[in-house]
Amino acid sequence: MHIQDGVLSVPILAGGAIGSLAGIFFGLKRVKTEDIPKVAVLSSVFFTVSLIHVPVGPSCVHPGMNGLIGLILGWTSFPSIFVALVVQSVVLQFGGVTAIGVNTCASALPAVLLHYTLRRFINSSRTTPFLGGFLFGFLGPLLCAAIVSFALILSDRNFYPLISVIFMMHLPISAIEGIISGFAVVYLKKVDPRILEWQRSNPRCGSTL
Repeated sequence: MHIQDGVLSVPILAGGAIGSLAGIFFGLKRVKTEDIPKVAVLSSVFFTVSLIHVPVGPSCVHPGMNGLIGLILGWTSFPSIFVALVVQSVVLQFGGVTAIGVNTCASALPAVLLHYTLRRFINSSRTTPFLGGFLFGFLGPLLCAAIVSFALILSDRNFYPLISVIFMMHLPISAIEGIISGFAVVYLKKVDPRILEWQRSNPRCGSTL
């Protein structure tokens, strides 16, 4: 979701900026030279699909594929998504410049959380690859909506009536992203399963689930 300038309070903007900088720092520490094309491709995926948006009050709802991005990139989702948001804001005036930090956290933080909490389902013998991918794709947009809603309410209680609308409009998006992510995981498992083990193959990333 993209929040515009002049909507959030200064403390929320500052908190989002600090959180996004921390995420970008951890993400960049985990990038190897040979992984840059992968990060760039997923950044372009986020940039492209998130241009399909429906305005909802001071924000908007749109697909973002942050669940699938989180599955593949982990912490590196932060710099990947940040670059896409900066280009959208500066070039296309899509999303506020001052709100880039909050917008980055809203999309990238769920990606990282899902990576470290649900990654086990991708390789579990009890779960099909499609179901594992579906969980990532379905929960990504909902967690993003939750963070944006939290930021809006903390800035101004008058935004509270919009919260239910935001979540209801994200349900079909979550279902669509879940299906796409499920098929994407099945495909990657067949053609190059190493893509789904990117974090594990990077010696600077430490242990993963």
